[in-house]
Amino acid sequence: MRDLLSELNEEQRRAAACIEGPVMIIAGAGSGKTRTLTYRIAHLIEEGVDSFQILALTFTNKAAAEMKERIIKLVGNEARNIWMGTFHSIFAKILRFEAEKIGYIPSFTIYDTDDSKSAIKQIIKSLNLDPKTYNTSFVLGRISMAKSNLISVEDYLSNSEIQQTDLASKKPMIGEIYKLYNQRLHNSMAMDFDDLLYNMNVLLRDFPDVLLKYQERFRHILVDEYQDTNFSQYLIIKKMAARYQNICVVGDDAQSIYAFRGANIQNILNFKRDYPDVRLFKLEQNYRSTQNIVNAANSIISNNKEQIKKEIWTANDTGNRIQLLNGVDEREEGIMVANSILEIKDANELDFSDFAILYRTNMQSRAIEEALRKIKIPYKIFGGLSFYRRKEIKDVLSYLRLVINNYDDEALMRVINYPARGIGQTTLDKIRIAASDNDVSVWTVLENIDSFGLGINTATLNRINDFVLMIKSLTSQISIMNAYDLAKQVIFNSGIIRFLKEDEDPDNVNRIENIEELLNGIQEFCEKEDIITPEENEVQEPEIRTLDLFLQQVLLLTDEENDKEDTNKVSLMTIHAAKGLEYPYVYVVGMEENLFPSAMSISNRQELEEERRLFYVAVTRAEKMLTLTHANTRYQYGNVSFQELSRFVDEIDPKYIDIPIKKTTLPKVGSLPKPMFAKRKNIASEPLKRVQQGPVKGNTPAQISAIQIGMRVKHEKFGYGKVIGIEGDGDSKKALIFFEAMGEKQLMLKFAKLTIE
Repeated sequence: MRDLLSELNEEQRRAAACIEGPVMIIAGAGSGKTRTLTYRIAHLIEEGVDSFQILALTFTNKAAAEMKERIIKLVGNEARNIWMGTFHSIFAKILRFEAEKIGYIPSFTIYDTDDSKSAIKQIIKSLNLDPKTYNTSFVLGRISMAKSNLISVEDYLSNSEIQQTDLASKKPMIGEIYKLYNQRLHNSMAMDFDDLLYNMNVLLRDFPDVLLKYQERFRHILVDEYQDTNFSQYLIIKKMAARYQNICVVGDDAQSIYAFRGANIQNILNFKRDYPDVRLFKLEQNYRSTQNIVNAANSIISNNKEQIKKEIWTANDTGNRIQLLNGVDEREEGIMVANSILEIKDANELDFSDFAILYRTNMQSRAIEEALRKIKIPYKIFGGLSFYRRKEIKDVLSYLRLVINNYDDEALMRVINYPARGIGQTTLDKIRIAASDNDVSVWTVLENIDSFGLGINTATLNRINDFVLMIKSLTSQISIMNAYDLAKQVIFNSGIIRFLKEDEDPDNVNRIENIEELLNGIQEFCEKEDIITPEENEVQEPEIRTLDLFLQQVLLLTDEENDKEDTNKVSLMTIHAAKGLEYPYVYVVGMEENLFPSAMSISNRQELEEERRLFYVAVTRAEKMLTLTHANTRYQYGNVSFQELSRFVDEIDPKYIDIPIKKTTLPKVGSLPKPMFAKRKNIASEPLKRVQQGPVKGNTPAQISAIQIGMRVKHEKFGYGKVIGIEGDGDSKKALIFFEAMGEKQLMLKFAKLTIE
């Protein structure tokens, strides 16, 4: 018989073999975390644990699918019975089984961010609030944070501290918006992503029999990326594991980088407090990176106070020292990166896909993209518009959602007059107001349109009734048609394809192809081998794959779709998006104070430590070579700012990094793009001239000529600044000055009273 655990290293083997009681596996970057977790689950099954009693929670669908596939290869089809998936997908499944207990129908809709924003936007409008003050994203973020911390509407409205915070931010109506938003969700028989966690907590809190049922069902619980769990996830896990305490959490506190979306690093730091008899295993051997990269990462993260001590090491080659490139500005920085990629690729016969460029914020990608395009380097930006976020796909999915759940208001309002069927905005406003006033769904109003006396003309009433009849007839087919056949019928009846073909927009060809690709995906779903159905939660082969089962899966996708286009491209992404990925050659750009670390984090130790963990994640994405870049000046928010090298670079032990003695030579791929200020000179290369100090009244050409590039000056109103550009002659001469307090200003020297410092 094959000894599975013999295929692991010593510490991995010890962690995988310990299958009873609480276990915490601290897995350093590149240490084989997924392999250890996979073998541990396979070992559980080999030791006789019923696969139906294993629950494995991950943060991405991709991770769950890959892990399950590996386990099946190790122990066979028995592994198909494991409940493995993201927190949201697993809890959504349980909530569908138990929906009626918390006042929902099993086919409830799951709202994505766009649906939620649309609902909140309508509520803000109905309350006559200023949409600029009540920014939709901010309001949704506030509600999301409340739900993640299990703060109900009632608690939110009655908590004086919360109310004071909203009042201080001049948004005192957020609590009321939260209340109306939740009402709208429930009337639509819908939950947003936060509700899947919130309502799971409610279910386990209010129904002890349900809690006991799932404690007995899942006697072995495993959690991947435990450092990324929030308070709501933490409580669910703790409750479900309380009976048998066979809980294994895997993670790395040094890679906890999602505090901005509610992740709480204390969950992993304090695991021993919750489980005093926990067995701790540390996976410290890195299989990914060179010794120089690993040692540099260790020297960086050692500066954090809050951490579980470990020393990552590797038996890999020493490798190159980390490279540091310095550009005059972000344009030169981008061109230097592009040149470096081309040079390394050609010298080593590599693919473009071997390279990744990481940045702290999305806005940094512009200069990088320009440089890559300039020398025709193909690239792909991660985090762009995903397949399921494209308009035509969301239109079709909204029709499918409405067929499955007639009460889904967001889906209904999106498609009731698309393609146009003569139901105008005035009519829709009347219907929505009637639904709101009567605290019912829009569908309820449509079904009983004659009873509401809305003053809608007969022709429009007939169109509404036809629409309702069409949706009802399609809904009646759910249980007797497979997902593919019914989806084709829905698309045909909706008239979307006909509309796109008749419209003259050239992009409609791609839109039709995307809809056909969606149908391909539904057909593929219908041919899958197994699926979990509500009957005793067993893995069974249903008679037909129905549309509601397809939507349950697709509405939980976390934008992990892969484009089928050419993959031989340089990858561009934020560092947050890079977590879990690895590339042979990595460039981390913008290594400057107030950019990385972010200006918002440098006054708070906890936030600064999270920024340092983010840098640690960036460094440990590299396998063979890591290059850091920074610029002397950067154009930000409409102003030129003078940049200082990031403190994080200084924290790297000098043994592992090459610090250039002098400024890097200018790029070789043509000249830099022209600066935005037409005749602005290069600050770094402009020699400073000694000029007599004192006030310049600005009355004569001689006095005006005293102002030159590179000088530090003082203005009566704007304070201290530095001259970064000169334009014009005589009385029309202007200076571009970067003021420390006010940013960039263009001044007519004839009228500007400046003092040379």
